Formats: sequence, C-alpha cells, structure tokens
Amino acid sequence: MKMTDTFLKPMHPEGYKFVAAFAAATLVLFWIWDPLGWIGLGLTVWCYYFFRDPKRAVPQNAGLLVSPADGVVSLIGPAVPPEELGLGPAPLMRVSVFMSVFNCHVNRAPIAGKVTAVAYRPGLFLNASLDKASADNERNALAIEMADGRKIAVVQIAGLVARRIVCWTKPGQSLRTGERFGLIRFGSRLDVYLPDGIELQVALGQTMVAGETVIASLGAQPPARAARME
Repeated sequence: MKMTDTFLKPMHPEGYKFVAAFAAATLVLFWIWDPLGWIGLGLTVWCYYFFRDPKRAVPQNAGLLVSPADGVVSLIGPAVPPEELGLGPAPLMRVSVFMSVFNCHVNRAPIAGKVTAVAYRPGLFLNASLDKASADNERNALAIEMADGRKIAVVQIAGLVARRIVCWTKPGQSLRTGERFGLIRFGSRLDVYLPDGIELQVALGQTMVAGETVIASLGAQPPARAARME
C-alpha cells in the first residue's frame, strides 16, 4: 500500500456534483476574502471525504452477516420490521448503526441473497440516533432472502441533516455480501433486522466498518476468513 492510499480514497460518482459546487463556492469566497476561502476549502475537502468509497475486505465465510454501514452501534434489541416489507408483526432482533457526517455513507449488503422487496416511505427528519427514528423518519427498506430461505431486512433511515436516500437496487436483484446497494446524504442510520437463531457478534457502542465488521453468524464458523476486495 502506498502512503497516498491512506489519504486519497476513491469518490462515489454521487458526490461529483456536490464537490464541484463546494469548489466553485470556495473560489468565490477566496475572491471575497481569503479567510472565507480557506473555510470553503476545508468544507470542500470534507465533502470529498463524505462521498469517499474505499474498497473493503469482505469476509467470505458462508453465514457471516457484515455491517451495512460505517458508524457506531447505537441500538440492539427486538423491534417490529417495517410493515411495508411484509415480514410480519413479530419483533425481530434489530441492530442499528448510526452514521455521523464524518463516516463513509456508502451502504453495503449484510449478506448474499435475493432482494425480494424495496419499499420507500416518506417521513420526518429526526435525529437518527433516536429509537423513534425507525418508525417516524423517512426510510427505504430492503428485504433480502438468504440461501436457506430466511429473510433479513435492511433499512436506510434519513437523519437530522440527511435529506436524500439513494438506492440503486431493485426487487429481484441478487446481491453479494458487502456489495454496494445505496447511500444516504448527510448523516443517518442503517437498521438490520435479523431472523431468529442468529448469534450476534456485536456490542452497543462498537465501531463498525461497512462490509468488514461481522454483525452476526448463522452458525459455527471456521476461524479462518477468506476475504474479497469489494
């Protein structure tokens, strides 16, 4: 790995127009007053890093569920999945990952499977770290059917600053573990609803890396974990 790889990350195409707008505003600010220009330059660099899209080493062991987002585990506990996915009224184990405005916001599939439903629902823009954000905030939910027929739900939730949920995945599409399926601008949360019988491997407050950090296991796994760069 080169030293520059530590600082220079690929940027998702969704961010091009935003970085261009910040850069143009920065030039105007420099023309008005140099100190304002330096502030604009700092914000432009932040915008570039917000839309960064680095490759991740995705564990390849069958039955491992990985984090769909960078951030911190803010909630763990039973909750009813979004009704629009048709997964029933019974509570499922939910793991919530809160993303600050400094996290990478590209979202990844927790596990391989077929997308059986994608459902968008408008709503509020409460602080995404709050429990009630799952029910009240704007959201986009996916149901993914695993190889054994069980389903998990992955829900993109807009936050206090976020005003745009992006999802390029469609019903009927197959996803690989760790494959990119969407992103959210700017600051938000991802909820994962797990079926019964899955052993959690995360703790409240744990820092997560999308596509790499293991959330749960479908059963006993060998210690070695082959990885695929995604």
